[in-house]
Amino acid sequence: MTQSQTWLLFIVGLIVSGLIYLLQPVLTPFVVGIFIAYLADPFADRLEIRGFSRTIATVIVFVVLILVLVAMVIIIVPLLVKQLQALVNVLPHVELWYNTTLIPWLQASLGLDLTAINLQLVTQKLASQWQQTGGAVSQMVKYVTRSSVNLLSTLGSIAMVPVVAFYMLRDFDLVLAKIKALLPINVQPRVSAFAVESNEVLAAFVRGQLLVMFGLGVIYALGLSFVGLDYALLIGVLAGLASVVPYLGFIVGIAVAMAIGFFQFDSWLPLSLILVVFGIGQLIESFVLTPLFVGDRIGLHPVAVIFAILAGGQLFGFMGILLALPISAVVMVLLRNVYAGYISSPLYGRQDSE
Repeated sequence: MTQSQTWLLFIVGLIVSGLIYLLQPVLTPFVVGIFIAYLADPFADRLEIRGFSRTIATVIVFVVLILVLVAMVIIIVPLLVKQLQALVNVLPHVELWYNTTLIPWLQASLGLDLTAINLQLVTQKLASQWQQTGGAVSQMVKYVTRSSVNLLSTLGSIAMVPVVAFYMLRDFDLVLAKIKALLPINVQPRVSAFAVESNEVLAAFVRGQLLVMFGLGVIYALGLSFVGLDYALLIGVLAGLASVVPYLGFIVGIAVAMAIGFFQFDSWLPLSLILVVFGIGQLIESFVLTPLFVGDRIGLHPVAVIFAILAGGQLFGFMGILLALPISAVVMVLLRNVYAGYISSPLYGRQDSE
């Protein structure tokens, strides 16, 4: 790569980054749509291999996605809302146990003054918010419909997502080919290899981890339901979503499940079964889900995932959260190549040692 080409790519990168920063309020539906197309592209490719045209393959993939989404809205969402409402109603009992049992025991055992730590304000606030607005969904609807401008903007953004996703999925390979054709000819092989490596990292984490998250959520929800724990579906969904960072779902899920089980059950046997459920879930993740969906492909380190999400949110808000993982995957591959070049360079002393 010549020096002029390096400067050209650097300037283009700065321009693209600046446009993303300036246009982030309107880019969300486009980023979400492109992300959906990226996730669905392998399925469309497999249908193409079976003889379907790209357009027909895209339509089939979208019909399946719409059916799954409708099923979730009809079946799962009402159950989650019902369990959330029931959980809010239980909070006063948790507050009573906290103030009358836990705090006195801690004060007697540790000799600390913990009277200032009171859950009353928290429980009252959550309960009042749910009762006044009907929950988080109603609060969101109230905010969005505050003005006709907000309503139209929100509806427009939501409507743009499937449109962008459909056309991007249909033309995904064509768009990539056009972008590659814009690169200098002598740079194309190296950039293509870099893009393939970055895609392997990103696909290993995103596509694989999403399937692992779904599998763990189902396992935890069914297992906790078998134990008889209240809010099993809610805990399963929470633990599955938290599994975007490996082991975080296990920690969050078992903590919430044990806390709820402590108030619900009168014996230690159900609590032991809760531990068994999460232990079985971890075994299935380690020996079945992760090898099957992720395999030995290079993923992102959990610390890198946490830092990327927090840094993206701090710098670019919600848009930064959406772009955090793709950018971190590219940066990870870039750093690995830089490290390999440094190890084999005279700066490291490789030639001197040889």
